[in-house]
Amino acid sequence: MTSVRVNELISVAGQPDAAGFVAFAGEGFAAVINARPDGEEPGQPGNVAEKAAATAAGLSYSFVPVKGSEITEADIRAFQAAMAAAKGPVVAHGRSGTRALTLYVLGEVLDGRMKPADVEPLGQSLGFDLAGARRWLEARAAQTVDVKAFFHPATWSVQYVVADPVTGRCAIIDPVLDFDETSGATGTSSADVILADIESRGLAVAWILDTHPHADHFSAAHYIKGKTGAPIAIGAHVTEVQILWKEIYNWPALATDGSQWDRLFADGDRFEIGELEARVMFSPGHTLASVTYLIGDAAFVHDTVFTPDSGTARTDFPGGSASVLWRSIQAILSLPEETRLFSGHDYQPGGRHPRWESTVAAQRRANSHISGKDEAGFVALRQARDRTLPKPKLMLHALQVNIRGGKLPEPEGNGRRYLKIPLDAL
Repeated sequence: MTSVRVNELISVAGQPDAAGFVAFAGEGFAAVINARPDGEEPGQPGNVAEKAAATAAGLSYSFVPVKGSEITEADIRAFQAAMAAAKGPVVAHGRSGTRALTLYVLGEVLDGRMKPADVEPLGQSLGFDLAGARRWLEARAAQTVDVKAFFHPATWSVQYVVADPVTGRCAIIDPVLDFDETSGATGTSSADVILADIESRGLAVAWILDTHPHADHFSAAHYIKGKTGAPIAIGAHVTEVQILWKEIYNWPALATDGSQWDRLFADGDRFEIGELEARVMFSPGHTLASVTYLIGDAAFVHDTVFTPDSGTARTDFPGGSASVLWRSIQAILSLPEETRLFSGHDYQPGGRHPRWESTVAAQRRANSHISGKDEAGFVALRQARDRTLPKPKLMLHALQVNIRGGKLPEPEGNGRRYLKIPLDAL
Protein backbone atom coordinates (compact mmCIF):
# COMPACT_ATOMS: atom_id res chain seq x y z
CA MET A 1 0.00 0.00 0.00
CA THR A 2 1.53 3.30 -1.11
CA SER A 3 1.27 6.19 1.30
CA VAL A 4 1.42 9.91 0.49
CA ARG A 5 3.63 11.98 2.78
CA VAL A 6 1.99 15.17 4.03
CA ASN A 7 4.81 16.16 6.38
CA GLU A 8 7.18 14.53 8.85
CA LEU A 9 4.30 13.79 11.22
CA ILE A 10 1.66 12.26 8.98
CA SER A 11 1.11 10.43 5.72
CA VAL A 12 -2.21 9.28 4.27
CA ALA A 13 -3.15 6.17 2.34
CA GLY A 14 -5.99 4.18 0.88
CA GLN A 15 -7.39 0.98 2.39
CA PRO A 16 -4.55 -1.37 3.39
CA ASP A 17 -4.72 -5.15 3.47
CA ALA A 18 -2.88 -7.25 6.07
CA ALA A 19 0.39 -7.01 4.14
CA GLY A 20 0.00 -3.24 4.04
CA PHE A 21 0.43 -2.97 7.79
CA VAL A 22 3.72 -4.84 7.58
CA ALA A 23 4.76 -2.44 4.83
CA PHE A 24 3.81 0.55 6.98
CA ALA A 25 6.06 -0.73 9.76
CA GLY A 26 8.85 -1.22 7.25
CA GLU A 27 8.50 2.39 6.13
CA GLY A 28 9.11 3.59 9.68
CA PHE A 29 5.57 4.43 10.77
CA ALA A 30 4.74 4.03 14.46
CA ALA A 31 0.96 4.23 14.31
CA VAL A 32 -2.06 3.74 12.09
CA ILE A 33 -5.29 5.75 12.29
CA ASN A 34 -8.30 4.13 10.64
CA ALA A 35 -10.79 6.84 9.64
CA ARG A 36 -13.10 4.47 7.79
CA PRO A 37 -16.39 3.16 9.26
CA ASP A 38 -16.92 -0.58 9.13
CA GLY A 39 -19.12 -1.99 6.38
CA GLU A 40 -18.68 0.65 3.70
CA GLU A 41 -18.13 -1.98 1.03
CA PRO A 42 -17.87 -5.78 0.71
CA GLY A 43 -14.50 -7.23 1.58
CA GLN A 44 -13.44 -4.30 3.74
CA PRO A 45 -11.24 -5.66 6.58
CA GLY A 46 -12.92 -3.67 9.33
CA ASN A 47 -11.80 -2.30 12.66
CA VAL A 48 -11.20 -5.57 14.53
CA ALA A 49 -9.11 -7.10 11.74
CA GLU A 50 -7.16 -3.88 11.22
CA LYS A 51 -6.33 -3.58 14.90
CA ALA A 52 -5.07 -7.17 14.93
CA ALA A 53 -2.96 -6.59 11.81
CA ALA A 54 -1.51 -3.37 13.21
CA THR A 55 -0.64 -5.02 16.51
CA ALA A 56 1.00 -7.94 14.74
CA ALA A 57 3.12 -5.47 12.76
CA GLY A 58 4.18 -3.62 15.91
CA LEU A 59 2.08 -0.53 15.18
CA SER A 60 -0.22 1.32 17.57
CA TYR A 61 -3.75 1.69 16.25
CA SER A 62 -6.63 4.16 16.61
CA PHE A 63 -10.18 4.00 15.25
CA VAL A 64 -11.66 7.38 14.30
CA PRO A 65 -14.40 6.46 11.80
CA VAL A 66 -16.14 9.26 9.91
CA LYS A 67 -18.25 9.82 6.85
CA GLY A 68 -16.85 12.65 4.80
CA SER A 69 -20.10 14.60 4.68
CA GLU A 70 -20.71 14.24 8.42
CA ILE A 71 -17.41 15.25 10.01
CA THR A 72 -17.76 17.10 13.31
CA GLU A 73 -15.28 18.91 15.52
CA ALA A 74 -15.32 15.91 17.87
CA ASP A 75 -13.95 13.77 15.02
CA ILE A 76 -11.23 16.30 14.26
CA ARG A 77 -10.16 16.50 17.89
CA ALA A 78 -10.17 12.70 18.23
CA PHE A 79 -7.94 12.48 15.14
CA GLN A 80 -5.57 15.02 16.67
CA ALA A 81 -5.52 13.10 19.97
CA ALA A 82 -4.63 9.89 18.13
CA MET A 83 -1.77 11.67 16.39
CA ALA A 84 -0.55 13.15 19.65
CA ALA A 85 -0.56 9.73 21.32
CA ALA A 86 1.57 8.15 18.59
CA LYS A 87 5.23 7.58 19.37
CA GLY A 88 6.43 8.45 15.89
CA PRO A 89 5.15 9.10 12.37
CA VAL A 90 1.51 8.28 11.64
CA VAL A 91 -0.17 6.87 8.55
CA ALA A 92 -3.92 7.56 8.39
CA HIS A 93 -6.29 5.94 5.95
CA GLY A 94 -9.86 5.84 4.73
CA ARG A 95 -10.90 4.30 1.46
CA SER A 96 -8.66 6.56 -0.62
CA GLY A 97 -6.95 8.80 1.94
CA THR A 98 -9.10 11.88 1.27
CA ARG A 99 -11.09 11.81 4.51
CA ALA A 100 -7.93 11.19 6.58
CA LEU A 101 -6.29 14.21 4.98
CA THR A 102 -9.50 16.19 5.49
CA LEU A 103 -9.47 15.47 9.22
CA TYR A 104 -5.86 16.58 9.44
CA VAL A 105 -6.18 19.86 7.54
CA LEU A 106 -9.39 20.85 9.33
CA GLY A 107 -7.56 20.52 12.63
CA GLU A 108 -4.73 22.65 11.31
CA VAL A 109 -7.17 25.38 10.30
CA LEU A 110 -9.11 25.26 13.58
CA ASP A 111 -5.86 25.66 15.51
CA GLY A 112 -4.63 28.50 13.32
CA ARG A 113 -1.69 26.71 11.73
CA MET A 114 -3.22 26.82 8.26
CA LYS A 115 -5.39 29.34 6.47
CA PRO A 116 -8.66 28.15 4.92
CA ALA A 117 -7.53 29.41 1.52
CA ASP A 118 -4.54 27.04 1.64
CA VAL A 119 -6.57 23.86 2.12
CA GLU A 120 -7.53 23.04 -1.46
CA PRO A 121 -4.12 23.96 -2.96
CA LEU A 122 -2.44 21.60 -0.46
CA GLY A 123 -4.81 18.84 -1.47
CA GLN A 124 -4.14 19.43 -5.16
CA SER A 125 -0.38 19.30 -4.57
CA LEU A 126 -0.81 15.86 -2.98
CA GLY A 127 -3.35 14.57 -5.50
CA PHE A 128 -6.49 14.89 -3.35
CA ASP A 129 -9.70 16.88 -3.79
CA LEU A 130 -10.34 18.76 -0.54
CA ALA A 131 -13.41 20.67 -1.68
CA GLY A 132 -15.32 18.92 1.11
CA ALA A 133 -12.99 20.47 3.68
CA ARG A 134 -13.61 23.90 2.18
CA ARG A 135 -17.38 23.38 2.37
CA TRP A 136 -17.07 22.24 6.00
CA LEU A 137 -15.19 25.43 6.90
CA GLU A 138 -17.72 27.59 5.06
CA ALA A 139 -20.61 25.94 6.91
CA ARG A 140 -18.85 26.41 10.22
CA ALA A 141 -18.25 30.09 9.51
CA ALA A 142 -21.98 30.54 8.86
CA GLN A 143 -23.05 29.10 12.22
CA THR A 144 -24.55 31.64 14.61
CA VAL A 145 -24.39 29.47 17.74
CA ASP A 146 -21.13 28.48 19.40
CA VAL A 147 -21.39 24.98 20.91
CA LYS A 148 -18.65 23.41 23.02
CA ALA A 149 -19.03 19.89 24.38
CA PHE A 150 -17.52 18.29 27.46
CA PHE A 151 -17.57 14.49 27.49
CA HIS A 152 -17.85 12.77 30.89
CA PRO A 153 -16.32 9.30 30.40
CA ALA A 154 -17.50 7.83 33.71
CA THR A 155 -21.16 8.20 32.73
CA TRP A 156 -20.81 8.48 28.92
CA SER A 157 -22.55 11.86 29.25
CA VAL A 158 -22.11 15.00 27.17
CA GLN A 159 -22.34 18.44 28.74
CA TYR A 160 -22.65 21.58 26.63
CA VAL A 161 -21.86 25.27 26.75
CA VAL A 162 -23.95 27.15 24.18
CA ALA A 163 -22.82 30.73 23.62
CA ASP A 164 -23.99 33.79 21.76
CA PRO A 165 -20.82 35.05 20.03
CA VAL A 166 -22.21 38.59 19.89
CA THR A 167 -22.99 39.19 23.58
CA GLY A 168 -20.90 36.50 25.27
CA ARG A 169 -23.93 35.17 27.14
CA CYS A 170 -24.14 31.40 27.41
CA ALA A 171 -26.18 28.47 28.69
CA ILE A 172 -24.85 25.31 30.30
CA ILE A 173 -26.83 22.22 29.35
CA ASP A 174 -26.86 18.97 31.38
CA PRO A 175 -23.83 19.57 33.64
CA VAL A 176 -22.59 16.59 35.67
CA LEU A 177 -21.79 16.45 39.38
CA ASP A 178 -19.17 13.75 39.96
CA PHE A 179 -20.14 10.82 42.16
CA ASP A 180 -18.35 7.59 43.08
CA GLU A 181 -20.89 4.99 44.16
CA THR A 182 -18.19 2.83 45.78
CA SER A 183 -17.05 5.45 48.29
CA GLY A 184 -20.09 7.73 48.22
CA ALA A 185 -17.81 10.65 47.38
CA THR A 186 -19.16 13.61 45.42
CA GLY A 187 -17.01 16.03 43.48
CA THR A 188 -17.19 19.11 41.31
CA SER A 189 -14.15 18.68 39.05
CA SER A 190 -16.20 18.15 35.88
CA ALA A 191 -18.37 21.18 36.55
CA ASP A 192 -15.32 23.24 37.51
CA VAL A 193 -13.70 22.47 34.14
CA ILE A 194 -16.77 23.95 32.45
CA LEU A 195 -16.74 27.01 34.68
CA ALA A 196 -13.03 27.55 34.04
CA ASP A 197 -13.60 27.33 30.29
CA ILE A 198 -16.41 29.87 30.50
CA GLU A 199 -14.20 32.22 32.50
CA SER A 200 -11.29 31.81 30.08
CA ARG A 201 -13.53 32.82 27.17
CA GLY A 202 -15.02 35.78 29.00
CA LEU A 203 -18.55 34.37 28.88
CA ALA A 204 -21.38 35.07 31.30
CA VAL A 205 -23.82 32.31 32.29
CA ALA A 206 -27.44 33.21 31.50
CA TRP A 207 -29.06 29.81 32.08
CA ILE A 208 -28.33 26.39 33.54
CA LEU A 209 -30.55 23.89 31.73
CA ASP A 210 -31.35 20.24 32.29
CA THR A 211 -33.14 18.36 29.54
CA HIS A 212 -34.72 15.88 31.99
CA PRO A 213 -34.14 14.31 35.42
CA HIS A 214 -31.15 12.11 34.64
CA ALA A 215 -31.01 8.49 35.80
CA ASP A 216 -27.30 7.82 35.33
CA HIS A 217 -25.54 10.84 36.83
CA PHE A 218 -26.09 13.63 39.29
CA SER A 219 -26.95 17.05 37.90
CA ALA A 220 -24.53 19.86 38.75
CA ALA A 221 -27.21 22.51 38.15
CA HIS A 222 -27.56 23.46 41.82
CA TYR A 223 -23.79 23.65 42.30
CA ILE A 224 -23.28 25.86 39.25
CA LYS A 225 -26.14 28.12 40.28
CA GLY A 226 -24.32 28.66 43.56
CA LYS A 227 -21.17 29.63 41.67
CA THR A 228 -22.76 31.87 39.03
CA GLY A 229 -26.15 32.99 40.31
CA ALA A 230 -27.71 31.96 36.99
CA PRO A 231 -31.24 30.51 37.04
CA ILE A 232 -31.80 26.77 36.64
CA ALA A 233 -34.58 25.39 34.45
CA ILE A 234 -36.12 22.14 33.24
CA GLY A 235 -39.31 20.97 31.50
CA ALA A 236 -42.60 21.60 33.34
CA HIS A 237 -43.54 17.92 33.35
CA VAL A 238 -40.82 17.30 35.92
CA THR A 239 -43.62 17.57 38.46
CA GLU A 240 -45.02 14.27 37.15
CA VAL A 241 -41.62 12.67 37.65
CA GLN A 242 -41.47 14.08 41.18
CA ILE A 243 -44.87 12.59 42.01
CA LEU A 244 -43.87 9.20 40.61
CA TRP A 245 -40.56 9.02 42.48
CA LYS A 246 -41.96 10.54 45.68
CA GLU A 247 -43.95 7.34 46.04
CA ILE A 248 -41.02 5.08 45.12
CA TYR A 249 -38.80 6.79 47.69
CA ASN A 250 -41.62 7.08 50.26
CA TRP A 251 -40.69 10.73 50.63
CA PRO A 252 -43.62 12.67 52.17
CA ALA A 253 -41.63 15.89 52.54
CA LEU A 254 -40.69 16.16 48.85
CA ALA A 255 -42.27 19.17 47.18
CA THR A 256 -43.73 18.08 43.85
CA ASP A 257 -44.51 21.50 42.37
CA GLY A 258 -41.16 22.01 40.62
CA SER A 259 -40.24 24.81 43.01
CA GLN A 260 -36.66 23.53 43.14
CA TRP A 261 -36.09 25.22 39.77
CA ASP A 262 -36.28 28.89 38.84
CA ARG A 263 -38.27 28.17 35.70
CA LEU A 264 -40.29 25.27 34.35
CA PHE A 265 -40.56 25.29 30.55
CA ALA A 266 -43.75 24.30 28.76
CA ASP A 267 -43.85 23.11 25.18
CA GLY A 268 -43.30 26.09 22.88
CA ASP A 269 -41.84 28.39 25.53
CA ARG A 270 -39.16 30.82 24.36
CA PHE A 271 -36.29 32.43 26.22
CA GLU A 272 -33.10 34.33 25.38
CA ILE A 273 -29.40 33.63 25.64
CA GLY A 274 -27.99 37.04 24.86
CA GLU A 275 -29.34 37.80 21.39
CA LEU A 276 -30.08 34.14 20.67
CA GLU A 277 -33.69 33.04 20.93
CA ALA A 278 -34.23 29.55 22.30
CA ARG A 279 -37.39 27.48 22.00
CA VAL A 280 -38.51 24.46 24.01
CA MET A 281 -39.96 21.28 22.50
CA PHE A 282 -41.62 18.76 24.80
CA SER A 283 -39.95 15.43 23.85
CA PRO A 284 -41.19 12.67 26.18
CA GLY A 285 -40.73 8.94 25.81
CA HIS A 286 -37.38 8.40 27.49
CA THR A 287 -38.84 10.14 30.54
CA LEU A 288 -42.11 11.91 31.28
CA ALA A 289 -40.37 15.29 31.45
CA SER A 290 -37.82 15.30 28.60
CA VAL A 291 -37.47 18.47 26.54
CA THR A 292 -35.40 19.54 23.55
CA TYR A 293 -33.80 22.98 23.47
CA LEU A 294 -33.75 24.61 20.02
CA ILE A 295 -31.11 27.34 19.88
CA GLY A 296 -30.34 28.80 16.45
CA ASP A 297 -29.48 25.95 14.08
CA ALA A 298 -28.77 23.60 17.01
CA ALA A 299 -31.11 21.25 18.86
CA PHE A 300 -30.11 19.64 22.14
CA VAL A 301 -32.02 16.38 21.97
CA HIS A 302 -30.83 14.75 25.21
CA ASP A 303 -31.69 11.02 25.17
CA THR A 304 -34.15 10.89 22.29
CA VAL A 305 -31.69 10.07 19.52
CA PHE A 306 -27.98 9.38 19.76
CA THR A 307 -25.57 9.49 16.83
CA PRO A 308 -26.88 7.41 13.91
CA ASP A 309 -24.68 4.39 14.68
CA SER A 310 -25.97 4.34 18.28
CA GLY A 311 -29.71 4.53 17.68
CA THR A 312 -32.11 5.86 20.28
CA ALA A 313 -32.72 6.08 24.02
CA ARG A 314 -34.22 3.40 26.20
CA THR A 315 -37.86 3.69 27.24
CA ASP A 316 -38.14 1.21 30.13
CA PHE A 317 -37.77 3.70 32.99
CA PRO A 318 -40.88 4.49 35.06
CA GLY A 319 -43.01 6.73 32.84
CA GLY A 320 -41.16 5.81 29.64
CA SER A 321 -42.88 4.77 26.39
CA ALA A 322 -41.49 3.60 23.05
CA SER A 323 -44.57 4.85 21.17
CA VAL A 324 -44.29 8.28 22.77
CA LEU A 325 -40.56 8.38 22.04
CA TRP A 326 -41.27 7.58 18.37
CA ARG A 327 -43.58 10.58 18.13
CA SER A 328 -41.04 12.83 19.84
CA ILE A 329 -38.36 11.70 17.41
CA GLN A 330 -40.61 12.38 14.42
CA ALA A 331 -41.11 15.94 15.65
CA ILE A 332 -37.35 16.40 15.92
CA LEU A 333 -36.81 14.93 12.45
CA SER A 334 -39.33 17.39 11.03
CA LEU A 335 -36.88 20.21 11.73
CA PRO A 336 -34.83 21.53 8.76
CA GLU A 337 -32.47 18.80 7.58
CA GLU A 338 -29.35 20.90 8.23
CA THR A 339 -30.27 21.33 11.91
CA ARG A 340 -27.41 20.17 14.13
CA LEU A 341 -28.53 17.63 16.74
CA PHE A 342 -26.53 17.30 19.96
CA SER A 343 -27.09 14.13 21.99
CA GLY A 344 -26.74 13.69 25.74
CA HIS A 345 -24.78 10.44 25.69
CA ASP A 346 -22.39 8.45 23.55
CA TYR A 347 -21.52 4.82 24.28
CA GLN A 348 -18.77 4.53 21.63
CA PRO A 349 -20.08 1.56 19.61
CA GLY A 350 -17.35 -0.57 18.10
CA GLY A 351 -14.75 1.10 20.29
CA ARG A 352 -14.73 4.32 18.28
CA HIS A 353 -14.03 7.76 19.72
CA PRO A 354 -16.82 9.70 21.50
CA ARG A 355 -19.20 11.53 19.16
CA TRP A 356 -22.28 13.58 19.96
CA GLU A 357 -23.20 15.73 16.96
CA SER A 358 -25.26 14.77 13.93
CA THR A 359 -27.87 16.40 11.69
CA VAL A 360 -31.51 15.80 10.95
CA ALA A 361 -30.53 14.62 7.47
CA ALA A 362 -28.02 12.11 8.83
CA GLN A 363 -30.52 10.75 11.35
CA ARG A 364 -33.22 10.31 8.72
CA ARG A 365 -30.78 8.54 6.44
CA ALA A 366 -28.80 6.32 8.75
CA ASN A 367 -30.06 6.03 12.34
CA SER A 368 -29.89 2.32 13.09
CA HIS A 369 -33.18 2.32 15.02
CA ILE A 370 -35.20 4.72 12.86
CA SER A 371 -34.22 4.66 9.21
CA GLY A 372 -36.58 2.54 7.11
CA LYS A 373 -38.91 1.77 10.02
CA ASP A 374 -42.48 2.67 10.87
CA GLU A 375 -43.77 3.17 14.41
CA ALA A 376 -44.64 -0.51 14.93
CA GLY A 377 -41.21 -1.62 13.79
CA PHE A 378 -39.48 0.92 15.99
CA VAL A 379 -41.55 0.05 19.05
CA ALA A 380 -40.85 -3.68 18.60
CA LEU A 381 -37.10 -3.05 18.23
CA ARG A 382 -36.94 -0.59 21.13
CA GLN A 383 -38.88 -2.78 23.55
CA ALA A 384 -36.88 -5.88 22.65
CA ARG A 385 -33.62 -4.02 23.19
CA ASP A 386 -34.81 -2.51 26.47
CA ARG A 387 -35.45 -6.01 27.85
CA THR A 388 -31.74 -6.78 27.47
CA LEU A 389 -30.47 -3.66 29.27
CA PRO A 390 -29.60 -3.49 32.97
CA LYS A 391 -30.87 -0.49 34.88
CA PRO A 392 -28.29 2.32 35.16
CA LYS A 393 -26.12 1.66 38.20
CA LEU A 394 -26.71 5.15 39.59
CA MET A 395 -30.44 5.32 38.91
CA LEU A 396 -31.65 5.05 42.50
CA HIS A 397 -28.83 7.26 43.72
CA ALA A 398 -29.24 10.00 41.13
CA LEU A 399 -32.96 10.52 40.83
CA GLN A 400 -33.45 11.59 44.44
CA VAL A 401 -30.92 14.34 43.72
CA ASN A 402 -32.06 15.24 40.23
CA ILE A 403 -35.75 15.62 41.05
CA ARG A 404 -34.58 18.44 43.33
CA GLY A 405 -32.61 20.31 40.68
CA GLY A 406 -29.29 18.68 41.59
CA LYS A 407 -29.52 19.61 45.27
CA LEU A 408 -27.95 17.00 47.53
CA PRO A 409 -29.84 15.76 50.62
CA GLU A 410 -29.68 18.06 53.62
CA PRO A 411 -26.98 17.24 56.20
CA GLU A 412 -28.21 15.29 59.21
CA GLY A 413 -27.30 15.98 62.83
CA ASN A 414 -23.77 14.65 62.40
CA GLY A 415 -23.13 16.94 59.44
CA ARG A 416 -23.22 14.14 56.85
CA ARG A 417 -25.62 13.72 53.93
CA TYR A 418 -27.30 10.39 53.18
CA LEU A 419 -28.96 8.87 50.14
CA LYS A 420 -32.00 6.63 50.48
CA ILE A 421 -32.10 3.46 48.36
CA PRO A 422 -35.49 1.69 48.09
CA LEU A 423 -35.11 -2.07 47.96
CA ASP A 424 -37.10 -4.21 45.49
CA ALA A 425 -38.88 -1.10 44.18
CA LEU A 426 -38.24 -1.59 40.45
